[in-house]
Amino acid sequence: MRSLFWRVLGAFWLALILTGLLTFLLTRLLNQEAWIQQQHPGFAKLAEQWLVLYEQNKWLEAQQSLQNVRQKYRISIQVFDETGQLIAATSRRQDSFRGRGDSHHPPSEKLRRLTQEISTKEGDTFLFVYRIPQNELAKWQLGHRFGPLVMMFVAFIVLTLISLLLTFSITRPLMRLRHAVHELGETAYQQTHLAKLAKRKDELGMLAADFNKMGQRLQNLLTSQRQLLRDVSHELRSPLARLQVGIALAERASKEKQEALWPKLTLECQRLDALIDEILVLARLEQEAPNQEKIELCELLQELENSCELLSPDQKIKINCPKPIDLYLAKNLLQRALNNLLGNALRFNPMGYPIEVNVSQQNQQLVISIRDYGTGVSEDLLTKITQPFTRAPNQEGEGYGLGLTITERAIEQLGGKLILANHPEQGFIAKIQLPYR
Repeated sequence: MRSLFWRVLGAFWLALILTGLLTFLLTRLLNQEAWIQQQHPGFAKLAEQWLVLYEQNKWLEAQQSLQNVRQKYRISIQVFDETGQLIAATSRRQDSFRGRGDSHHPPSEKLRRLTQEISTKEGDTFLFVYRIPQNELAKWQLGHRFGPLVMMFVAFIVLTLISLLLTFSITRPLMRLRHAVHELGETAYQQTHLAKLAKRKDELGMLAADFNKMGQRLQNLLTSQRQLLRDVSHELRSPLARLQVGIALAERASKEKQEALWPKLTLECQRLDALIDEILVLARLEQEAPNQEKIELCELLQELENSCELLSPDQKIKINCPKPIDLYLAKNLLQRALNNLLGNALRFNPMGYPIEVNVSQQNQQLVISIRDYGTGVSEDLLTKITQPFTRAPNQEGEGYGLGLTITERAIEQLGGKLILANHPEQGFIAKIQLPYR
């Protein structure tokens, strides 16, 4: 029973069955004739002693043993032989055995009837019939319940152990989750703390696994936000510094020099505006929910191809897209991601080689690959190229290193995945994997 539901249900029913079984056994035990005859001092070995005296023809002593029991424990006794003939009794008056009472048993008193058979060595059988007042028997039972109390104590221990095991199996994982929540609030979350709990196959294990994913994602988001803030501060410092220097020079320069400085200052303002715009785009990708709509992929790729031809008429784009492919997603996100990847391909692709755009379906996924024939990137840069403000060594001064970051975030918002790699033959290839059925 790996499920917590079945574990709780099983423990509950086990405890209920044990309690019912114990109650039944105690009730049967306290009312069994054999147990009463073995434990009660008035019945214990009475029949054996009487039989020994009877076989020795000690009739008076045998009768006296029965009378002693009657006087001491208020037990009426009758002894019958195999033919049903009464051969011994504590009272010869039959009325006392028919419920009319005698000096020891008033008519209103309730009696408990017990029987016992005993045989001699010769094979003769005698039947002992006992009658004892119910209140007398209950009084004796009240003082001789050590055995049942032991059974009740053992059952209590067993039920307590079952309850403790069930309680610990629930509370200990919850305490671990509580500590994990506390660590997450203190921004010191460690995924390994719930690794063992996440291996469980019940509801708590699934909860721990989901919490681990959530905690790790939150930590990654917090880390990326801090890193982004540091990178933004660093990137904004350079254009602002250049603007401050340019303004200071313009204030002291002549009109001719000022006219030469204004275009440079305008260019720095445009760069700063473009950087802030990309930073805002990156922030909106993580905060805004995308608006989904129905699009046709091949038409979208054709629109992007026409736009790229206007910007780079010397470059050629070869699109291989089986028609039609209808998608239901945020068009602006996919368009921005494809536009960024095509822009990078146009920037690094040499003349005379077409940029290849292929669309294929693989295992319920739609794969859009964009390949150029450039020099590719180094393996070290390939692992961190999607990090904010990361630029290739030969790209210093071009862009701000946010294009691929925005592309990756946009594709993640679409529920897909971005794969970047150097092509085994030549160039660089970017693949977009999107869920598609």
